[in-house]
Amino acid sequence: MTSEAPPKPRRPRKTAAAKRAPGRPAADGPDLRSRMLDAAIACYTRQGIAATALRSIAVEAGVNPALVHYYFGDKDRLLEAAIQERILPAIAILREPLAAAGGDMAQTVAAFVRGIGDTVAQHPWFPSLWVREVLCEGGALRDLLVDQIGPQLPQMLAQRFAQAQRDGQLNPDLDPRFLVVSLVGLTLFPIAGAPVWQRVFGVETFDGAALREHTIALLDRGLGCG
Repeated sequence: MTSEAPPKPRRPRKTAAAKRAPGRPAADGPDLRSRMLDAAIACYTRQGIAATALRSIAVEAGVNPALVHYYFGDKDRLLEAAIQERILPAIAILREPLAAAGGDMAQTVAAFVRGIGDTVAQHPWFPSLWVREVLCEGGALRDLLVDQIGPQLPQMLAQRFAQAQRDGQLNPDLDPRFLVVSLVGLTLFPIAGAPVWQRVFGVETFDGAALREHTIALLDRGLGCG
């Protein structure tokens, strides 16, 4: 009686590899989009918005350029995302302390000066980007100031100062509009120029807190609200 041949072992069936969704470049984490926006801000600050290519942002973020295209499409849409998710939120830091100050001029001035300090502390790129893209001729963010930021902060402050003059709380010789310009000039410009002043005065760091308190004291005396 012959014995049956043992069955041949079956080869394991090959399983198909998981396919990546078409059109989406490989990503490396949920914070990738945020990282690309931070890289865009860094490039804008260093070389200017007009001169910044999507490839430069990809290099800064350490990603493939195709990934930048996937998330943002083109240069204009990336800039709009940076405005909405980085620049406008930085400016919004000023609103709460100014609202809390109400009609008190000393508190309003202090809230603005310290608010600028808080903005820069959280977003160190802000002063340099402001000077480059708002104040310089041809800056890509100038329309943003006029159309979106202007009605929310500068015009609101000018109206508050004008009311304070009518109430006898503010030096009547001052122009409320120029007072807003002066506030910006006394806060953002010194911070943007900090590397220069460090060399001029031979100091290693620029004491932002001391500058804020100096500016508040200076304005209090001149405004007649101290």
